[in-house]
Amino acid sequence: MKYEELAKDILAHVGGKENVRSLAHCITRLRFKLVDESKADTEYLKKLEGIVTVIQSGGQYQVVIGNHVPDVYAAVNAVGGLNGGGEVEAEDEGPKGSILNQFIDMISKIFQPILGPLAATGMLKGLAALLLAFGIPATDGAYVLVQAAGDGFFNFLPIFLAFTASKHFKMSSFTAMAVAAAMVYPGMVNPAGSDPLYTLFAGTIFESPIFMTFFGLPVIMMSYASSVVPILLAVFLGSKVENVLKKVVPDVVKLFMVPFFTLLIVVPLTILFVGPLSTWAATLIGTGVSMVYNLSPIAAGALLGGGWQVFVMFGLHWGFVPIAINNFATQGYDQLLATVLGVSFAQTGAVLAILLKTKEAKVKQLSIPAFISGIFGVTEPAIYGITLPMKRPFQLSCLAGAISGMVAGAFKLTGYRMGGLGIFAIPSYLDPSGAITMNLWVSVIVCVVGFVLGFVLVYLSKIPVLYGETETAATATNTATELNTNSVVVEAMRKDLSAAAEKDLVASPMIGEMVLLSDVPDEAFATGALGKGIAIRPTVGEVYAPANATVTLLFPTQHAIGLTTENGTEILIHVGMDTVQLNGKGFTSHVHQGDKVVAGQLLLEFDIDFIQKAGYEIITPIIVTNSNDYMDVITTKAAKLTEGDYLMTVIA
Repeated sequence: MKYEELAKDILAHVGGKENVRSLAHCITRLRFKLVDESKADTEYLKKLEGIVTVIQSGGQYQVVIGNHVPDVYAAVNAVGGLNGGGEVEAEDEGPKGSILNQFIDMISKIFQPILGPLAATGMLKGLAALLLAFGIPATDGAYVLVQAAGDGFFNFLPIFLAFTASKHFKMSSFTAMAVAAAMVYPGMVNPAGSDPLYTLFAGTIFESPIFMTFFGLPVIMMSYASSVVPILLAVFLGSKVENVLKKVVPDVVKLFMVPFFTLLIVVPLTILFVGPLSTWAATLIGTGVSMVYNLSPIAAGALLGGGWQVFVMFGLHWGFVPIAINNFATQGYDQLLATVLGVSFAQTGAVLAILLKTKEAKVKQLSIPAFISGIFGVTEPAIYGITLPMKRPFQLSCLAGAISGMVAGAFKLTGYRMGGLGIFAIPSYLDPSGAITMNLWVSVIVCVVGFVLGFVLVYLSKIPVLYGETETAATATNTATELNTNSVVVEAMRKDLSAAAEKDLVASPMIGEMVLLSDVPDEAFATGALGKGIAIRPTVGEVYAPANATVTLLFPTQHAIGLTTENGTEILIHVGMDTVQLNGKGFTSHVHQGDKVVAGQLLLEFDIDFIQKAGYEIITPIIVTNSNDYMDVITTKAAKLTEGDYLMTVIA
């Protein structure tokens, strides 16, 4: 309740809830994106108690709060119910990069929230396969329940993806899930025991029996269980339809009529067009690759092995399954899918290399279940959670998969039955007579080749930083030598300021040129509204501890860090202006919130060139946020600074 009245006042004077397009916050300010900034009463807000100032910059309406911004942010969301019960839209992330990078970022964000259960259910499916391998029948309750726990998530994967995709495409989550539920509805698969009305595209790879029509249009019934692309396209379509309906449906009936018409429009369009087109695309690719295999098994192995993970990512890999099933039915064997046997092992080897080399705790935590899941052939956690966002390891795993596919093609590896995944796929290459032939050993060789190459290629490469958090935090017990401290720090802390009864000495946290705080191109800092201090234009992208202190605040985007010294001085180091919009790109943290640090310890690293090319100013304010508690803050007059040089003195 402490900030409720302030939140109501802010919301009312930015033009009301309906004038707020989105809301986010950085370390000191609320960042509104308003429909019409002219509706905001800026002068009123500037004078409001609890607000430092208001800044309009870069298309954002910034209400500067100070250290209590997280609490005010939560209160504004609570009283305004913004974006559905306090959930707010993420801030812009700065430069988007290529279309491919945008696509990868989108896929990663959509899959990120479900990585935990995705890995867990993959492991459960492996456990179920293991139960079968030990002779437990498929009708036994132990197998049935474990298999249901693992396979249920994959079977209804479109519903989970609908929820996460709705966040990205800005669609009502439950409406999106309703679309997905319709896609996996049992009545939407081919009915058993019924004769089709007619068959579309008879005699072609797109042959589709039609069991019902929708106002004369043929309904092509197929299973969307475990599919990815159809639901992503459906949610994208649904977001556009819903957005139009919100503008035309009267407010009095909007609550139920918008989802009513959205479902009425999107579900038929998805079932009639989006789903079939996605599936046909998969079928077309599968047929094309089958033709390539007949021409050159090695070339087909390289194509399938190298591209399989991409096909899986798009859901296009299902196009190869009917071809393999047909081969088993007509020939008793299949060589097409045999070329991708080593791909999951290539991905698993890549994840093991990352697990052993990464310094990031979060990546290690994700890598362990992803590795276990990968052994059982379920590589989605590894792809979407680790290697794809890192990009380079994903590319190297594709290369390893291509080589393993070439080995499979060269030996014409042959599968004799549709088997399990990962290590449980190997028995599928056992001769039907039960004899152990060279074909079985080739399957083992292909798996080993994929795993070893995936591991070696990634292990020998530089592991990208994914979250920017090191595995271990430095502590104040480290020696000065280990922390590479500058002897000038010690000298700075012995300056002749004996006239003051109490004082705190602060050293320079970086190398660069001194800039007066009044010259900082941001009103909140320049006016001293956030506290007294100084600024530095850095020439080296490193931030060191300016004193023995505790890390009391580390913003998730890592562009700013708050410290409290042993004497109680609260220091904020804010790297650049508006760099929060980079969303952590270009920044690496070497400490965690709550860590104790010593003077001269490396806290942050940042890429100066990247930040400047992205269009952001690199001037870094270093301010004492509780300067009102002290008599004065005296700053250095030196034009050039290096880390550890005297910067300022806090006088009590």
